[in-house]
Amino acid sequence: MMESEPLLKDITEKHEQIKVPSTTLILAVCASCIGGTFQYGYNISIVNAPTKHVMTFINQTWTERYNTEISEQLLTFLWSIIVSIFTIGGLVGSLVGGTLAIKYGRKGTLMMNNIFALLAAFFMGISHPTGLYELLIIGRFLTGINAGIGSCVQSLYLGEIAPRALRGAMAMGTSIFITGGIFTGQVVGLHELLGGEGYWPILLSTTFIPAVVQLLVLPWFPESPRYLLIDKGDERACDEALKQLHGADKYHGEKADIEKERLDAVGVKPKKPWELFTDQSLRWQLYTIIVLNAFQQLNGINAIYFYADYVFSQSGIPENKIPYVTLGAGICELVTALSCGLLIESLGRRALIIGGYSLMAFWCFCLTVALTFQEASPWVPYLSMICVFAFILSFGLGPGGVTNILTTELFTQTARPAAYMIGLSVNWLSFFIIGMAFPFIVNGLKQYCFLVFLVVCVMVAIYIFLVVPETKNKTFLEIHAAFQHKDRKRVNGSEGIGATLWSTSL
Repeated sequence: MMESEPLLKDITEKHEQIKVPSTTLILAVCASCIGGTFQYGYNISIVNAPTKHVMTFINQTWTERYNTEISEQLLTFLWSIIVSIFTIGGLVGSLVGGTLAIKYGRKGTLMMNNIFALLAAFFMGISHPTGLYELLIIGRFLTGINAGIGSCVQSLYLGEIAPRALRGAMAMGTSIFITGGIFTGQVVGLHELLGGEGYWPILLSTTFIPAVVQLLVLPWFPESPRYLLIDKGDERACDEALKQLHGADKYHGEKADIEKERLDAVGVKPKKPWELFTDQSLRWQLYTIIVLNAFQQLNGINAIYFYADYVFSQSGIPENKIPYVTLGAGICELVTALSCGLLIESLGRRALIIGGYSLMAFWCFCLTVALTFQEASPWVPYLSMICVFAFILSFGLGPGGVTNILTTELFTQTARPAAYMIGLSVNWLSFFIIGMAFPFIVNGLKQYCFLVFLVVCVMVAIYIFLVVPETKNKTFLEIHAAFQHKDRKRVNGSEGIGATLWSTSL
């Protein structure tokens, strides 16, 4: 009988791991994401459809003001500002998001963040009636702030409300809602809907809808239990939140994990971003989130979305079919984000992200070959399109969702907000850089431009393989201990090599 007890315990633990979370927990994820990363993805995609119409509006406004047509270079420059100011706003939002999350809570910050989305919708909506294209710049900057704060704080909230065994799958809400936002923006931006010439101000102002939905829905769900107990010391509120999210008879295991982390953090104040750079116990975690967030943008996925029309036209796709091809790409990424959410707790984080980047590198090579020989046969341009779809599928399978999850899991409560501020600041800066640099890369390297992204994908896959341990179904303290163990092995290995060299020289 005694021999069967460990086996029975193991079976019970596995059953608990695969148990479907409560409806309240799933709805809390949706409520936080609709005004968070959904807005981020939506604002990435809706700006593509009205490009020509907005440029016409700027030209007409300039002519009315100054009685002369605007130069082509200045017109392109103003449009570039409207597009890229979103990333600057995102950088600002990510820099303040962690601080706001500590002061006002995860849920409180998400609620306040909707103010930026509502103001942005207002300014962009009245830009055409008032004849002020400058309001588009202000509106896009505000949507960027909203996206920066939302992507930071929402990820914190999801990582902290999810049960340990389902933390990866629940945190995939970030990726699923980003891709859902991109796809929704592509649909709404079709010419048959709001992509027509007379509707672009309405299209750009639809960002108010997710904000209103979140303001109506999110108040019904609790604050992060970890924040309530560790940051605020409110045990009663923590218990109530856990009961609401996990059930009155199922929350004790999660409460025990939070209590252990609270005891470990006694007397430790939340860290500032610059303090992470001086904390040797966190150096490899910090290196990892910097590498992952930088490479998530520099791997080419956002370049494809920003310049999808160019990529598909180079592939030989007729101009009138390009919006629908781009829509198909959005569907691909949404499907793979959903698939990643189903696979992440069985395959683990390392397998998905290493496999995803490896496949992306392979498809970059295939796309380069296809673009090089696209005139060899009428079917070759469609092979290029397949390569683009496959690249997007590979991104959604791993890097698209796992990156944010790892940022949550690699740090404990006192360091996590600062880690998100650093990681997402790097992410937004990289987003801005690739948005500005991609046209020059294309002009300089032509069809060989995707070889740059091939190198990036290979580098990050190698880094993950060598440095990052598997984090599936581990507590935050266990993950921290795993990095400490790896760091000691590196130090001891270096000391061993140094001692051998020293004794040899003697």
